[in-house]
Amino acid sequence: MVYVLIILTIVFVAVVFFLVKVVVLQMEQACDQDVLRSKETYQKIIDQQSRVMAEKTRLEREAAQIFTLYEMTKEINRHFNEEEAFNIFKRRLRENITIGDCQLVDEAPPDGGDIFVLKSREKELGFLVTQGVPPKDKEKFAILAHQFALAYRRIKLYKDIETLAITDGLTAVSTRRYFLERFDEEIKRAQARKIKMSFLMLDVDHFKMINDRHGHLTGDAVLKEIGVIIKENIREIDIAGRYGGEEFCVVLPDTDPEGARIVAERIRKAAEARLIKAYDAAIRVTISVGVSAYPFDGKLLEELIDKADWSLYRAKSQGRNCVVAFGMYNKDI
Repeated sequence: MVYVLIILTIVFVAVVFFLVKVVVLQMEQACDQDVLRSKETYQKIIDQQSRVMAEKTRLEREAAQIFTLYEMTKEINRHFNEEEAFNIFKRRLRENITIGDCQLVDEAPPDGGDIFVLKSREKELGFLVTQGVPPKDKEKFAILAHQFALAYRRIKLYKDIETLAITDGLTAVSTRRYFLERFDEEIKRAQARKIKMSFLMLDVDHFKMINDRHGHLTGDAVLKEIGVIIKENIREIDIAGRYGGEEFCVVLPDTDPEGARIVAERIRKAAEARLIKAYDAAIRVTISVGVSAYPFDGKLLEELIDKADWSLYRAKSQGRNCVVAFGMYNKDI
């Protein structure tokens, strides 16, 4: 009987031990699963954090890029000069990308460097020729270049509008209003620097007869060609304008009366020699020129215009197709 109890006890202990082992094993498996789930959750958090950091970096990069574009555009928009705008663009390029050289040219070179076309709709405004831009920076360069193209187009448009506002539509010389503004500026400059300056007033001889005989369209063609002749025979610093009707005028900075007379004769002879072809007509015209000079004939704009106009009247009365300087007669007046 005792042996039976002992055996039963051993069996009971064995069963309890087995059951405890099974329970412990199940608990360990559950713990392992919990740990595994925790690891997966943790890894998901790490991955999500990495994605958040990557997105943050991307947004920061885009924000910096947008800020750079904004700052560049704001700085360029303060200027209406092409060279100044391009210098700002070059400086911003060097601050943001690696680049060897960048040039703004009107025509694309046949070879040498990468070329970016600056366009205004279908019209080419110019070309950016670059060297030494690494592949990693080419996309950023393209973004900056596109922004510069927009600003450059605005500058070009402003200059075109400005040119239209100050240029006579028929003769392509300055309008009377703009000419008089520049004339006044040159008088002040001559006064400040104590230098000479001269003024020419030109008139097409017998222009009414040309209009009556050949028509106003032919008359317009004559005026247009006279504008071309004047510009061909003066310097870059000289200012040509249309005073009204068939009258033109020219300001000659830093020019004495004798120099002005030589310029006036050169224009007169060029006009006399030119055969003007207009529609079905081939016409030769002549011009008369009056000359006044600062400070010899006057120191105010109105005085110089009045003296040149008086000289032009004398040229007309002497038979036209000649040059008369006010200084030739001022001793008699």
